[in-house]
Parts: sequence; C-alpha cells; structure tokens
Amino acid sequence: MMARDTLEQRQIPIYAGTLIVAAVVGIVWPTFSTSLGHITSLVIAILLFSMFTQIPFFRLKETLSNQRFIYALLVTNYAAVPLLVWLLTRFLPDQPPLLLGVMLVLLAPCIDYVIVFTHLGRGNEKLILISTPLLFITQMLFLPLYLWLFIGKQAVELIRFGPFIEAFIGLILVPLLLALGTQVWAAKSKIGERMLNGSAWLPVPFMALTLFVIVASQANRIYEYQGVIVQAIPVYVAFMVLMPFIASLLAKWSRLDVPAGRALVFSGGTRNSLVVLPFAFALPEPLSGLVAAVIVTQTIVELVGELIYIRVVPGYVIRDH
Repeated sequence: MMARDTLEQRQIPIYAGTLIVAAVVGIVWPTFSTSLGHITSLVIAILLFSMFTQIPFFRLKETLSNQRFIYALLVTNYAAVPLLVWLLTRFLPDQPPLLLGVMLVLLAPCIDYVIVFTHLGRGNEKLILISTPLLFITQMLFLPLYLWLFIGKQAVELIRFGPFIEAFIGLILVPLLLALGTQVWAAKSKIGERMLNGSAWLPVPFMALTLFVIVASQANRIYEYQGVIVQAIPVYVAFMVLMPFIASLLAKWSRLDVPAGRALVFSGGTRNSLVVLPFAFALPEPLSGLVAAVIVTQTIVELVGELIYIRVVPGYVIRDH
C-alpha cells in the first residue's frame, strides 16, 4: 500500500517526464513511433478500465438525481464553450484545415480521461462518469451543428460518425462493462477481490503509457506541420486559462457543492482530443495528416494544462470551504 501511495504522489513528475521522452522518441525514431498509433485505443481502454474498477458504481444512484449538475454541465459544454471557442478562433487565419482541427477538438467535451483528472483534482468523478453517455449523445448532435455555424456546410459533410461510435464502444462501454463485472466478481470471490485490488496499481503507469503513445506517434507530424500548428497553440492556451473561471462562475450560479463544481471545471476545460482523432484519420490526405496534427497538439497542450489544473483547481479556483 505504501508503494502504491508513493507512486500516486509522484505522478506529476512521472507524466511530465513521459511527455519529454515521448517527444524525443517521436522525432528521433519516426518509423517506430508512428507504429505506436496502432495500440493507442488499447492503451486508453486499459487505462479507463483501471480507473472504472476503483469507482463504486453500485452506489451511484444518488448521482442520477443531481439535475442541477446535469443542467450546469450542458450549459457549460454547449453554450459557454462554443461561445468562447467562436471568440478565440476569430484570431485564427481563414485556413479550413486549421479551423476544422481546432473546432473539432475544442467543441467536443471529453468522455474518457477527464474522469482520471477530475479524480486527481479532488472533484466528483462519479458525476463525470455517469454523465458520459449524455455527453456522447449530445456532442454527436451539437458538433455538426456548431461546425456548420462556425465553418460552413463543407465541414459537416467531412464528419463521419462511424469512427466516433466505434471509439465510444471500445474506449468507454467495453471497459465500463468489464469494470462492473470485476466489481461483481470481487464481491463473490477472493480471486475477484485480488484482481480488483491489483487493478488499483494500473492508473498511473497506464496514464503515463497513454501519454507516451499519443505524443510519440504524432510528434513527427506535428514537426512537419509546425508552421500551421503554431498558430493554434495560443488559442489552446487561452481556452485552458479562461475556461476554469467561466465554469467556476457557472458552478457558483448553479449552487453546486465543491466536488461537483470542480467536476464541472474539469469537464469544461478538458476536450475530446483522443476520441475525435478517428474523424481526422477518416479525412483524405493531406488534409488528414494536418487536421490530426492540429488535434494532437491540443492534446499535448491540454495534458500539460491538466497537470496544472489538478493543483490550481482545488487550490485556487474552487477551494474547500
């Protein structure tokens, strides 16, 4: 137990070091690093399974009655976020691949590793978890609408929902069902209990592995398209700086408790970069490579930002009363 606690306490330097190593590997060994893209989904799925097993699903009934949080979640992700994204992208040049990549990633709320960072940031991760199906359905409805409003009809025609549905099933539903099965097994069997306890060791190393695989596999493309991508970075940084304060105001306006307010901040500030990548890969080349690189750049900025969030959100943005 002491060793696991030590591992969890040192996760921030572990993640930071992983980002640096992944960037170096991605640039120095491009052939090897590009091949890592094939295992991205598997690594994310294992990470989420390990997190889901640690959440008491069978005591989530009270979360369903939190209509105040659900309302605040929808307002944050589908009113406040689109407005902020629209304002920030006014500063970008009129380049369709750049705009498509930025809007594709910033308009879609995260439904996977936001649970991990909400937990690390002392927010109510159960509220985020129970909201993932709702966020999945609503972003499928709203994403084409906002892309059409902000970019035009051509952007909507490029979006394909098949990869998005596959990602949801593979990255959310299957790990969730396996985690539920593990918890049921643990309640009835000593072997199941040992497996449940063993899974508690997985989140930190698999989060590090996820960061490594994503950054290393896309580092070469980011370098190739750096002239375009560098224009998106200030937008990503500004979004991560402004969104926590906007979400905290909405949390206060909605009269959410402290853990729920932090969950709202993490949902508003964390975007769907990992799951929207299949949209980019489904586009024709060279559009596919550029849009994917724009999206992955957001992932890198966001992951650095999340390491700051887990300290700043509970320490300064929404503090304990």
